[in-house]
Amino acid sequence: MMDWQAVQVSATLAFLTAGLLLPVGVWLARWLATTQWAGRPVVEALLLLPLLLPPTVIGFYFLLLFGQGSALGAWLAQHDVRLVFSMQGLLLASWLVNLPFMVQPIQRAFSAVPNALREAAWVSGLGPWQTFWRIELPLAWPGLVAGVALTMAHTLGEFGVVLMVGGNIPSETRTLSVAIYDRVQVFDLQAAHVMALALVVVSVLALTLVLAFDRQSQRNRMETGA
Repeated sequence: MMDWQAVQVSATLAFLTAGLLLPVGVWLARWLATTQWAGRPVVEALLLLPLLLPPTVIGFYFLLLFGQGSALGAWLAQHDVRLVFSMQGLLLASWLVNLPFMVQPIQRAFSAVPNALREAAWVSGLGPWQTFWRIELPLAWPGLVAGVALTMAHTLGEFGVVLMVGGNIPSETRTLSVAIYDRVQVFDLQAAHVMALALVVVSVLALTLVLAFDRQSQRNRMETGA
């Protein structure tokens, strides 16, 4: 009843999305947590767009930008790069859609690190990079775990962008959420129930991790006297 090929595609997409997004998410989250730039609200608003826009809107503009009917899509096709109905394109779309899920928990974690600690580290002779590795990252790690958990859970359950950008290609772009849709279309509700229940369990576990590590971040903040 479980579509194991779809499970494999979903798991691969989730791991790759989280792995590629984590370094960028850490950099962007720390910058947002520490910058005083006046344009930060604009960046944060753009970052939150995937949470507000329907997935079909994101998928539509992705197709418009990278489809072979566009100049960019035609240029990519000349270089044997296909971002529509392929795992590469699906990964890029998933990376964009999941930015807020990765960045927000990490941003909250870095925001909880008191500036006094950073200043004390600088006074002690540590440079910005050493301060990040020795002071900030050990305090902010719960946010990183929460960001990875949220990103992977959301990737596993994403449907609209996956279907529009990746299509429904077995063993390549058919994810678990698309497989559930297929089963419902042919009234195989028992198989759909098995796969849907698996996604529910993963989502509950991810949210439990997020809440647990959020409490850990709060304890870290209290211990540092923030």
